Amino acid sequence: MNKLSHYFLASVIAFVGISCSNSDDSPAPETGGDENSANYIITATPVALEGVADYILTAEDLSEGSISLVGNGVEQDGTYRYYITNNNKFFSLLYGQGNPGAVTTYELGLNGVLNKISNFQAETVQSFTNVGDEVLMTQISRNIDSPFANWFRLDTKTSQFVGDGQINTQELAPGSEQAFFTWMTQVGDKVYAPFMSVKACCNDSFGTAYPDQAWIAVYSYPEMELEKIIEDDRTSFIGRYFVSGLGVDEKGATYAFSSGIATSNGEATSTKPSAVTRINAGETEFDQSYYFDLNEASGGYYETNQQYVGNGKFLVFMQLDDADKGAYVTGKKLAIVDVNAKSLTWVTGVPETTEITNISTNNYISREDQTAYVGITTASGSYIYTVDATDATATRGILVEGGTVTAISKLEPVTE
Repeated sequence: MNKLSHYFLASVIAFVGISCSNSDDSPAPETGGDENSANYIITATPVALEGVADYILTAEDLSEGSISLVGNGVEQDGTYRYYITNNNKFFSLLYGQGNPGAVTTYELGLNGVLNKISNFQAETVQSFTNVGDEVLMTQISRNIDSPFANWFRLDTKTSQFVGDGQINTQELAPGSEQAFFTWMTQVGDKVYAPFMSVKACCNDSFGTAYPDQAWIAVYSYPEMELEKIIEDDRTSFIGRYFVSGLGVDEKGATYAFSSGIATSNGEATSTKPSAVTRINAGETEFDQSYYFDLNEASGGYYETNQQYVGNGKFLVFMQLDDADKGAYVTGKKLAIVDVNAKSLTWVTGVPETTEITNISTNNYISREDQTAYVGITTASGSYIYTVDATDATATRGILVEGGTVTAISKLEPVTE
């Protein structure tokens, strides 16, 4: 039942236990056109309603036209949803704010039909990442009396959990603090897990006595056994809460992005600028010869989010340093950072930052074309822009009527 058409709340079905449930395997509503090419997935929050989850839409083309939430889309349960694509499946994770949340799996059928193939319950996690055909999900505690991170391996072929374990985060961090992973990233056959060191006491949310240091815990996979911790004192911690700070290029080199936003008792304490460092392919140490100061290159901005676009280029979301510096800010000024040339080029063709009310950071990247598809919302509507990383230009595309774009992905239709 579509909320935008009928304006009432549907009942929420609870799925109990960390296991797959087939109690609702019926197809989701048809959301696309009449051709097999309707394979772009768009999630959008309805602007007419508050406290509701995103709708999932499909589209054949993101470069032009419009699509409406009214009478269309797959309505989801819950308020906060996050997304990941693996093995040609689209996973929607409900953030339960401490409580277990549903994980819903979709496949794309012919003619743009989005089919729900599983719906199961999992612990609310603060990190989830692709490792081969699996999704590694991590629930991370800040409780000083329980300094552990619980990890779970989800097999995307079966939508079943195939492994789990626990990490003592107090053993990773310096002094009396404990580690809080910002994200995890597959690097070769290992998992790199950058972390913040946090006090985990004194009512100082994510505060630290070590603001000018970066750490990455290196784990084997699938055992998730700690192999080593690599450190660097040229930047503050890598990534941010619920935000990846690592990108791996075609040569296997890993680039680490730091925002320089460490705090203590609510005050900014890091003396390090927002910058990029590097770990060369096959190495487990920072390359001390590589350093790119983003703050200097941008004229006073810091990085908040990044996505690798290909050929050494990253789409980077930047925010003016003295305007609004914080752990949960999403930069609204887009740049292309070439880590090989150590250059930063502002993206043209996008609205002014003062006009932007929302910008999506979970975006579809075509590395073959070196393009990114980004949802940008202003008073005139929510559009998807195609960003060409080769010349740092953006072109406005499809209008999503009645919604604010939150994520963009792509699936290939399943014919069998």
